[in-house]
Parts: sequence; structure tokens; C-alpha cells
Amino acid sequence: MRDTINYIVFGWYPYLCLTVFLLGSLVRFDREQYTWRSGSSQLLRRRQLTWGSNLFHVGILMIFAGHFVGLLTPIWVFDTLGVSHTFKQWMAISIGGVAGVACFIGITLLVHRRLFDVRIRKTSSFGDIAILLILYVQLILGLSTIFVSLNHLDGHEMVKFMTWAQGILTLQPGVSAQIADVHPIFKAHLFLGMTIFLLFPFTRLVHIWSAPVWYLGRRGYQVVRTRRAGPFPKHAASRHSLQVTQAVRAVRPAPGARPGTVPAE
Repeated sequence: MRDTINYIVFGWYPYLCLTVFLLGSLVRFDREQYTWRSGSSQLLRRRQLTWGSNLFHVGILMIFAGHFVGLLTPIWVFDTLGVSHTFKQWMAISIGGVAGVACFIGITLLVHRRLFDVRIRKTSSFGDIAILLILYVQLILGLSTIFVSLNHLDGHEMVKFMTWAQGILTLQPGVSAQIADVHPIFKAHLFLGMTIFLLFPFTRLVHIWSAPVWYLGRRGYQVVRTRRAGPFPKHAASRHSLQVTQAVRAVRPAPGARPGTVPAE
């Protein structure tokens, strides 16, 4: 019975989550573009949002990058570079721990702001609060795995997760057996992480797909508004500004004159 549950959760469930994650995001972008947003409430308690959001996003990006590189990089790459399993484990614990603490502080501020400010809570949907709390629990589970990992500094447990993750992406059968005997807290962390991918298309997390990273390399420009019906003549911006200034001076009443009177020539 235990093997069957392990196969369903870690052999079949990952493909369900990845399918819903990709197809669900595509369908939502195609049919519900007006809901494709982060739903910011930065006008309310902006200072707390700034600190919480920055710490959370910096931490979560570091954690995601660490998971991506650590789990999906083939083992032979680390062996070729001379990176031992023990060193890799220490790097994961130290860098992941720092990023996790920063992320935990940030998301704690965000949860407090979301739940204990009446105005923000009233403008929050059930999905907004639910996904934030799920991320909170997932982060706590992730930080808790550090204490278990300290008992496996040889890195063999990490190799099991690498083999499992890479086996899922390469469609290897029976790969769920690789993590059948790992600590339950790791399994809970993996299960909740996959569930977040499953819920992703139905929450505001979809704004991750639209992160404006290309703005960093975009040339700046200035938008100038005009009331002209036709195209604005070339090199006419300064002349137009001068004409507006002269017109304002012409109709402005002289000091001490009553509004509506014509100034003497």
C-alpha cells in the first residue's frame, strides 16, 4: 500500500501538476487576459509592502535558482567540475538557509499585512489569501528540511532527489522508488511544491510569466502629449512651447487689473 501511494504521489502526480501548470497558464492567458495581473495593493501600507515584497522576491528567486540548478544539473557535471557531494550539500544548506530566512521575513510581513489590515483583507480574494498561506507553509517546510539535511552531509540524500527530478523530466519509469525511503518532511515539501504548480494557473502567481525583465535593456523614451489633430511637425516642440507661453502672457491680467479687462497698449 505504501509503495502504491508513493508511486501515485511521486510518479504520477508530478505529470498532472506540470500539465495543468503549462496548459492552464496558456488557456488563462488566451481567454482571461484581464485577470492576468499581480493585483497590487501598494497604495495601502506601502512601507510594509516594500520591505516584505523585496525580501520575499529576492529570497524566493534565490531559492528557485538553487533548486533549479541543484536538482536538474546532471551529476556528472558536478563530478567533472570537481564539486563533491558534501560540498554541494553545504552550499545548499548555507545559501538556501540565508535565502530562506530572507524570504521568511518577507512573507511574514506580507501575511501580516494581508490578514491584519482590514482594508487590504477586504480587497483580497480567497485565492489571494490561500496561495499566500500555502507559500508560507511551504517555506516553513523548506527551512525545516535544513535541520534534517545536517544529518546527511555526505550528500547521498540530495543525489536521490536529483535522480528523481531528472527522471521525471526524462520520463523514466519507476523513478518514484528513488525517494521512497527519504524523511517524511522532504516528501511533504515535495508534495506541497508540486501542488503549488497545480494551483499556479488559477492564482495571481501567473504574473511571474509576465515579469518585465526586458525593461532592463530597453532604451528610455519620453511620451509628449499634444492636442494637434495631425502629425506634429518636426523640430516644432520648442516653438509650440514658446507659442503657449506667449499666449498665456497675452491673456494674463496685469497686476491690479480686474479679470476680463483689456490691458492698455
